[in-house]
Amino acid sequence: MKKNKLLVAAAVLAAATTLTSCSSGEEGSGNTASGASNCTNTIPKKDLPVVTMWGWYPNTQLVVDNFNKQNDEVQVCWTNVGQGSDEYDKFQTAIVAGTGAPDVIMIEMDRIPTFQIQDALVDIRQYGYEEVKADYSEGAWKDVSVGDAVYGVPVDGGPLAMIYRKDIFEKYDITPPKTWEEYEQAAQKVKDAGGPLFGDFAANVSALTMALQIQKGASPFTYQAGESSIGIKLNDQASKDVLEYWGGLAKKGLVGTQDQFTPEYIAGVINGEYATYISAAWAPGYLTGAGVGKGEDTGKFAVAPLPQWDPDNPVQVNWGGSAFSVTSQAKDPELAAKVAYGLYADQESLTDGWTNQIIFPLNLKALNAPEFVDLEVEFFDGQQANKEVYVPAANAYKGVTYSPFGQYYFDAMTKQVSALIDGAVTGSEAADRLQEDVTNYAREQGFTVQ
Repeated sequence: MKKNKLLVAAAVLAAATTLTSCSSGEEGSGNTASGASNCTNTIPKKDLPVVTMWGWYPNTQLVVDNFNKQNDEVQVCWTNVGQGSDEYDKFQTAIVAGTGAPDVIMIEMDRIPTFQIQDALVDIRQYGYEEVKADYSEGAWKDVSVGDAVYGVPVDGGPLAMIYRKDIFEKYDITPPKTWEEYEQAAQKVKDAGGPLFGDFAANVSALTMALQIQKGASPFTYQAGESSIGIKLNDQASKDVLEYWGGLAKKGLVGTQDQFTPEYIAGVINGEYATYISAAWAPGYLTGAGVGKGEDTGKFAVAPLPQWDPDNPVQVNWGGSAFSVTSQAKDPELAAKVAYGLYADQESLTDGWTNQIIFPLNLKALNAPEFVDLEVEFFDGQQANKEVYVPAANAYKGVTYSPFGQYYFDAMTKQVSALIDGAVTGSEAADRLQEDVTNYAREQGFTVQ
């Protein structure tokens, strides 16, 4: 593998942060609790070896305390160094320096290949994978794998569905569309009646756009760990069809083009400016935290399965999800893997995660538990959303192959979708330009593109 250019790029990125921010990772799993430093948590069993861990879940304190209380072989020293790019920048700094990383790191699944290609993560198949394999679905494991190698333990995911406003659907006599053709027909009906936008096609949610293309039959990347070649197929007919579809909805004024996760977009959701919100199973928690579903719009939301291209052959897709990975700087990878497998795997932690809308669990002990499946979700006015929508979607999900330069791909997708929204290109042209851009980038990084 030609990694020189990737590592040079990594070094440039790492220069923006300092090694001092990573000092918590220098205490490895070979230390006892008395030697560990910078722990957010208190370690109760001080004579046991310690594994350091970075994580950002809101209930990580509870999760770590549960693990430490229940485990008599190892203890976890947890530090929150930030979420998303804050954590990734610090990890990248540690990778380049060869020191400063934790033993275990919480990481979004689509970032795993980015760090794996730098030899920063450990394949954990040899460290107890077979013992826990049955606890997660095939799709969940594929999302944390690069080829046959497993680089993380799945924790939470985001099966896609269609959230909708019951009051708008009732006013315009709309039933939840089962296909994307019906979705467009419903959108046109609402517009013709003077109603609100039916949904939103945003440039800043490239992972969602990718998932919708995969649902149509696209397979953006083919990649195996350790190989110097990569398959890139971003302008196949399925990818073009999805961009043409959503670009067409936007051009007709059936959906908006507002960036999501912004105050303006959330205000629109609250004020009923959108009839639907295509999003993942974590969306109810996010929306509740953003103030949606409260006050005057309490009880106005419901959820239905994601519309399909071919209802006789449904395809379920996913947006988002995180895992615990063992880093190559772990002093005892086997012990670190025990932590990765054990964190957020006990019943108390899992239950706290889904009851407080922190995670949508992938561990089958929670995903298929009657209390989770039968839950009457308050945000959806008591609808059994897990049983009707999210759990079947999660169980049917087959997983995807992510690329080792996912962020570049997502940024390039944002650029092309923005051009599509602005009318500068068609959906097909956007896909062709994206293919050329990402292919050229891959070659610059030393890959042979298939």
